[in-house]
Amino acid sequence: MKSVLRNIGNSKGVIIPQNFLKECHIDSEVNIEIRDSSIVISPALDIKRKGWEEAFKEMAKNGDDQLVIPDLFDDEHIEDWKW
Repeated sequence: MKSVLRNIGNSKGVIIPQNFLKECHIDSEVNIEIRDSSIVISPALDIKRKGWEEAFKEMAKNGDDQLVIPDLFDDEHIEDWKW
């Protein structure tokens, strides 16, 4: 399919047909990269935190969400802190 670049402020844009977006599972955010002199647009996947919500819920259910390091150490004197 051929498309025309359109001016959008200081940038350029292209209209992507809805059926293309649907087939590629693109909703609102995308990753854009250059690969071999081509612009590649793909669905944005937040892989860094994917599954964290479920993992934290499971941790809470199992009681595994306790602090490993205390907020204050035994030798700390909070009254000496300057705010």
